[in-house]
Amino acid sequence: MTEPSPQPRPAETYAEVEDALLSRWPESRLEPSLDRIAAFTELLGDPQRAYPVIHLTGTNGKTSTSRMIDSLLRAMNLRTGRFTSPHVEKMSERISVDGEPLDDETFVRAFNDVAPFTHLVDADQPHPLSFFETVVGMAFSAFADAPVDAAVIEVGMGGSWDATNVADGKVAVVLPIAVDHAKYLGESVTGIAQEKSGIIKEGAQVILAQQSPEVAEVLLARAVEVGATIAREGLEFGVITRVPAVGGQTISLQGLRGQYDDVFLPLYGAHQAQNAAVALAAVEAFAGDEPLAEDLVREAFASVTSPGRLEIIRRSPTVVLDAAHNPAGAEATAAALEDSFAFAPLIGVMGVMADKDHEGVLVAFEPHLAHIVCTQNSTDRAMSAEALAEAAREVFGEDRVSVAPRLADAIDQAATLAEAGEAISDSFGSGGVLVTGSVVTVGEARAMLKGRDQ
Repeated sequence: MTEPSPQPRPAETYAEVEDALLSRWPESRLEPSLDRIAAFTELLGDPQRAYPVIHLTGTNGKTSTSRMIDSLLRAMNLRTGRFTSPHVEKMSERISVDGEPLDDETFVRAFNDVAPFTHLVDADQPHPLSFFETVVGMAFSAFADAPVDAAVIEVGMGGSWDATNVADGKVAVVLPIAVDHAKYLGESVTGIAQEKSGIIKEGAQVILAQQSPEVAEVLLARAVEVGATIAREGLEFGVITRVPAVGGQTISLQGLRGQYDDVFLPLYGAHQAQNAAVALAAVEAFAGDEPLAEDLVREAFASVTSPGRLEIIRRSPTVVLDAAHNPAGAEATAAALEDSFAFAPLIGVMGVMADKDHEGVLVAFEPHLAHIVCTQNSTDRAMSAEALAEAAREVFGEDRVSVAPRLADAIDQAATLAEAGEAISDSFGSGGVLVTGSVVTVGEARAMLKGRDQ
């Protein structure tokens, strides 16, 4: 049992809260147990039971889909809470009420509301509450205080042992499952599916995105075991048509309750259209037996944003940010680039975490990038720019790889290459820059580039 930590004075500033949270176990340090978060939420009065929950897991697409679900629910005049992770730029982005992240003052108050109970849990458990567990408790409590009519909760990692899993989702959403976080979840896609299936609770309605057959088998078995109702993309719902359009795409969706045509989605790529179909089905399952109003659906999707997901942050040359950090995500991003853009040339800026499958990401992007500038973000988990470049040379060849450890230098170097390549290209396209490889890399680039002339 750990020694009780002293009760500090309440935090007064956002920076103090950030320091207090970052002093706890990092998200990358796991001890698979729900004991700490269950004890924490019990002391808080189990706030996660004060509202119905839509719970999301999967390897890629959780945050974009969560934002779409949130938008649809708000279009129905419901007050929403949304918990997502990781954040792109600022920690408070993880907790949103009515579609907006908590402001600094509200974030400080949310921390102070739960802080006294963190010390009680720390004193009573073999391990202290982690950063992630503490922020999950803050989110659950903030949503109960708001109060919200519905909470959209994204798992941090996995499912069964994820801290968010003390909530029981009325609707469980499983996005496509592939191998990621292999160090923590294992290399077996069926083993990962087993872990993620833990969010499927007794009597829930389950919305399954398209899965490989072996993954679908695991998820369906779990649903049968707990008596959950299943709807599958490609069978009960899905994308009927999609056409790339200026600023995004126009889609027609088959929902659980009806068909919705001529829906403009201001996001790029077939994967985002599929995310939209999943989000629509989740909200239909949540809302009941009647179809949603078509105007409501169009209005909700037209307002969706997803920062750091094929986001154009600057022009001349165009700089696109995308947080792809595993091979499946990189393949979806690459397909969307081919589908929706005509960059000639496209220069990559990549910074990855050392524990990720960087070789798989490099292989997925290689056919689409004329050149890659290897860099690194500011965290301790970042792979060094030179180590990434060594791996990149094996995939791209010596002549297509540069190294710039400072992210700002890497972006400047890529922009110069894009403009120079465009000037000598026979194509009528324009040069572009893709910043990718990690949510952190994209967040740091976004903070650097945001606000410049578009």
